[in-house]
Amino acid sequence: MASSRVGSGLRGRVALVTGSVGGIGLAVATALASQGCDVILHGLASAGEAAPSLAGIERQGVQARFDATDLADPAGIEAMMARLGPVDILVNNAAIRHFGLVEETPRADWEKDLAVNLSAPFHLCRLALPGMKARGWGRIVNMSSIYGLIGATGRVGYVVTKTALIGLTRAVALETAQSGVTCNAICAGSTLTPNIESRIRATMDSAGIDHEAASARFLAGKQPSGRFVTAEAIGAMAALLCGEAGRDITGSVIPMDGGWSAS
Repeated sequence: MASSRVGSGLRGRVALVTGSVGGIGLAVATALASQGCDVILHGLASAGEAAPSLAGIERQGVQARFDATDLADPAGIEAMMARLGPVDILVNNAAIRHFGLVEETPRADWEKDLAVNLSAPFHLCRLALPGMKARGWGRIVNMSSIYGLIGATGRVGYVVTKTALIGLTRAVALETAQSGVTCNAICAGSTLTPNIESRIRATMDSAGIDHEAASARFLAGKQPSGRFVTAEAIGAMAALLCGEAGRDITGSVIPMDGGWSAS
């Protein structure tokens, strides 16, 4: 029986959140589960590695499953979607990035960025949309990035794919505007994920400074707020877009970047 603290706004809905074993994806999955939504976690992890995250979702009083499909493989994506059954909410969060100047970027890195960050969301939308349209309800949230709004050096694949993901969002939103399906993009700035936390710790060790100073150094020239965006806030925004309050929000590109894109 569902916990009394679980909301009922998304009761009976099923969400697939890619890249959700940890970090932002798990925060989004947790927020959706808190509204009564059953969740399919996804990530390149073993069942054992995913088990704690699954247990955390199930403690919300909803059903949870896990899938480890490699999103760089279009055939694998098709098999996954056939195996999972109807999906009411699709959150395209999984992403990879490679660092280096354009002329230093190997072809394999470029193609992997395109496959995971852009082609996978396209294929997942393509496969999820017929069912959403038939049921007259669906929500797609594409996790773009601050780098979908501004340029940057040394990460060409990430910048290009996150920018293109905004174009995919707008195209899907217009094609589904009268269908009961919405499609929006969230553009997060620097978020204190485990990956960034490890970089903060490395700076603390190398520079002999405390966490606050290392964080300030990391954020310098980025977020005018002077603080990290929280994964929980991003999860809450995704849940809002998927709930009743988000019914008429579609084709929107929502910065969550502490003013970075405004500067």
